[in-house]
Amino acid sequence: MMTSQEILKLVNNHLDSLADERQPRHLYEPIEYVLSLGGKRIRPTLMLLAYNLYREHPEDILMPACGIETYHNYTLLHDDLMDQADLRRGHETVHKRWDANTAILSGDSMLVLAYQRMAQCRTDKLKEVIDVFTQTALEIGEGQQYDMDFEKRNDVTEAEYIEMIRLKTSVLLACALKIGAILGDASAEDANNLYRFGEKIGLAFQLQDDFLDVYGDPKVFGKAIGGDIVSNKKTYMLINAFNRADAQQRAELERWTQLKDFDRQEKIDAVTALYNDMGIDRLAQDKMATYYEESKKYLAAVQVPTGKKRELTAYAQQMMKRTY
Repeated sequence: MMTSQEILKLVNNHLDSLADERQPRHLYEPIEYVLSLGGKRIRPTLMLLAYNLYREHPEDILMPACGIETYHNYTLLHDDLMDQADLRRGHETVHKRWDANTAILSGDSMLVLAYQRMAQCRTDKLKEVIDVFTQTALEIGEGQQYDMDFEKRNDVTEAEYIEMIRLKTSVLLACALKIGAILGDASAEDANNLYRFGEKIGLAFQLQDDFLDVYGDPKVFGKAIGGDIVSNKKTYMLINAFNRADAQQRAELERWTQLKDFDRQEKIDAVTALYNDMGIDRLAQDKMATYYEESKKYLAAVQVPTGKKRELTAYAQQMMKRTY
């Protein structure tokens, strides 16, 4: 069994080797730039770890694993453009370094490259793999649209939010695990249990992101905390604050979310204090823990010896202990 660190090195080396000299460079340079910015490479790592439950030599499916990472980074490129974000992983975003039109076109080409790379898998599994990948890609678009719709609403329920993050974030982790299992000749039952495992881990992972944006250490988190509060992003925290607020707390929340002109730190401190008063921090941590515990049940149901699951189990634990 390969360790997640060995797998990460494999993925990064393979991604580096994929850069070619296709023309025009103005189209392909932004793609290579985005993929060179690093990242945790969670999705390809999960795919290779799932494959390694059933077969040796995870390097045999490096191309589809890089396909899913290419797809993930394509979504980030377009997300950054939609959000007008200046930085990604501490570097200028594509639309800032080049321009919006380049970001759109390079993103489109990245999506095509993602499919091209995903399709370089065992021919007897090709249809099944592409079907899972395509269904996931459609769901991620749906999740992104819900996220945009929620910006205009003040009545988003917790259930709606959970479904949005399931579509926007969880399904790609689940897809990575399922494709790894399919390519490793897992049973349909195992592949589906690995999918559910990824789905639950993904929900916990996104809720953790919401939590860290408020309660993380900026030195470790890698960016200023409180960005979600400043932009009134409909997170698990804000939705539950509105749902649990008494009349006075609701009035204060509404005042801060409607203010156009404010001091950034003052707003962050005020809204965080409201979260603390309502116990939103504990609520979020409990919800994360619930999804993490649920994920373990699905992994336990996968029909391979426990020893073989050790690396995947440890990787999931590591995902849940991150501080960034």
